[in-house]
Amino acid sequence: MPKIKPNRASPSLDMTPMVDLAFLLVTFFMLTTKFTSDDPVAVDMPKSISEIRLPDSNILTILISKDGRVFYNMDNKIKRAQLIKEIGTKYNINFTPGQVSDFAILSSFGLPIGNLPQFLDATPEERKLIEQPGIPTDSLNNQLADWLVYSRMVNPQLRIAIKGDGAANYPVVKRIINTLQENRISRFNLITNLESGPVAAAQ
Repeated sequence: MPKIKPNRASPSLDMTPMVDLAFLLVTFFMLTTKFTSDDPVAVDMPKSISEIRLPDSNILTILISKDGRVFYNMDNKIKRAQLIKEIGTKYNINFTPGQVSDFAILSSFGLPIGNLPQFLDATPEERKLIEQPGIPTDSLNNQLADWLVYSRMVNPQLRIAIKGDGAANYPVVKRIINTLQENRISRFNLITNLESGPVAAAQ
């Protein structure tokens, strides 16, 4: 007598939950990813064992390169747009709406204020090829002081941070700190790389 083989239905998988999970993960990473700014120079920061973290917003960063050039950066696009208009008024420079928009999303820059319009008119690729001499910080033309004053005017909640190369000359760093103190900024952070502290002896 022949055996009767039962009909076996092929298994089916419902992929709907998997698709939902994939979209949830994509949405999560899109909302939580924070892109680092494209600094014009590489900075090899000194190491320390401090674990104090900077806040995520309202940060003004002064970048000091190995060769002593000074760069400036401030977050918050809306405040940056206000800033460029205010400081343009002081230096009698009329920035166009396109230049204001480009400045609002610009990363760190190190140029005299008079060179900014030409720099902002360049394409992002062209800006990478422009040699930036640094923001003037000498006593006769301390434009960094003006950036600090006007930045705090448009955003009083700013936290100041210095991101200096470990091989930067001390006089340059001292001049930056003096500029901060002359403008009544006594609290600021030094950005460093975290170095592991001393290992406790085993009991």
